[in-house]
Amino acid sequence: MYPIITISREFGSGGHSIGEKVAEKLNIPFLDGEIVNKTAIDSGYCKELIEEQGETATMANKWFDVSAASTMYFQSPQDEIFLAQRKVILEAAKQGPCVIVGRCSDYILRRAEIPCINVLIHSDMKHRKARVLERYGEIKDVDVEKRIRKKDKQRRTYYRYYTDQHWGDYSNYDLALDSGTLGEECCIDIICKLAEMRSK
Repeated sequence: MYPIITISREFGSGGHSIGEKVAEKLNIPFLDGEIVNKTAIDSGYCKELIEEQGETATMANKWFDVSAASTMYFQSPQDEIFLAQRKVILEAAKQGPCVIVGRCSDYILRRAEIPCINVLIHSDMKHRKARVLERYGEIKDVDVEKRIRKKDKQRRTYYRYYTDQHWGDYSNYDLALDSGTLGEECCIDIICKLAEMRSK
């Protein structure tokens, strides 16, 4: 039986696409947008809010949580969304092999002592800019590199906020693959080969 695979990724590195194709090649479920759908059902929050808050944390969120906590118990919408996503991730992992993208899934499964392969997909800025432009097109008055760095910063802050660990730290992953240097197909092959080895 294949192991569970988590994919952490820099924005524009192609992690979503790589994870999706790994799941397809291994014939196991792929969870990314599906997490949003199930979290919406469990939490009662709309999909748009979950997509916006599901992997990002801002200093404003943290300040509001601390301020509210000083006077009364309060769980922010972002915390409720995180807990709902955590539940979805754990339930999916307990059902069997799957590929899960982002949302602190590597940390969540590690804490639950559920065996998995944790993968980080990264790339240099040149390749990431090209991929973002190819996927989303050019947006007027939007600096692509600035957008990429902002997205990474939000993910880094979110991960630190909920795990107290550093997002992108190599010690949290079994594999760290440069999709710009290796190419998407090579990354897929490496992950699949490791999954096949672990299944034995």
